[in-house]
Amino acid sequence: MIQNKSIKLDSVLQDLKSFVIAFSGGVDSSFLAYRAKSLSGLSIMAVTIRTPYIPAREISEAAEFAEKQGIDHKIIDLEFPESIRHNPTERCYLCKKTLFSEILAFARKNNFKYVIDGTNADDTGEFRPGLKALRELGIMSPLSEAGLTKSDIRGLSQRAGLPLWDKPAMACLLTRIPYDTKVTAEMLKMIEKAEDLLFERGYPGTRVRMHDDIARIECLPGYIEKIIHDPGRELMVSDLKKIGFRYISLDLEGYRTGSMDCEKEKS
Repeated sequence: MIQNKSIKLDSVLQDLKSFVIAFSGGVDSSFLAYRAKSLSGLSIMAVTIRTPYIPAREISEAAEFAEKQGIDHKIIDLEFPESIRHNPTERCYLCKKTLFSEILAFARKNNFKYVIDGTNADDTGEFRPGLKALRELGIMSPLSEAGLTKSDIRGLSQRAGLPLWDKPAMACLLTRIPYDTKVTAEMLKMIEKAEDLLFERGYPGTRVRMHDDIARIECLPGYIEKIIHDPGRELMVSDLKKIGFRYISLDLEGYRTGSMDCEKEKS
């Protein structure tokens, strides 16, 4: 089954021939770039958008992966779009529209025929308003078209020896902030520093949701008990407070996609 999906993916990519890959450095877009690079006769380039609300660690990891795999890579810097400055409910749609319009302009300027992204078959069943923007802009999603799920992609990445096959999912920092909240550079820096701190302490994939001066920590399965019994917990709390948070809370439900979306629905 997965073999057929892989063949389908290669066929889709070969039919496109010339394209830019919207490259975030996550598992999906990394596997897509790797697979495209492995096929002969294609004209490709990976493009990463750097904005104030994308963690710097993600940009660095994307650049490192592209270099190791010999993939042509371009980083485009983009200022904070004013349309999403107050984190509106349609944030993802507006953001995708802005970012992918920039990538499309780059593709046209450099004579690439298409822009593709790492949307997989699972994404189409989730609440992802950004997908509407991709459809409107004519962005192609070969992984989804081939029927490849997140699990499939992780398995194929592991088989290919890609070190990020088990990398936790990452979303932009705006997802850590409640809707209809004015976003400042200081808020984004606080969240990024807090998540970097937890990453370095052995808690990858942890989200720090910001509620005014409260940091609500969402961990991956198995990390809640680890944090509670962590001998360095008090120091960790102290360091998080130094970043600027007054209260540090541990969400007992753990990490779940779109928890801020759920809060909006309840309000």
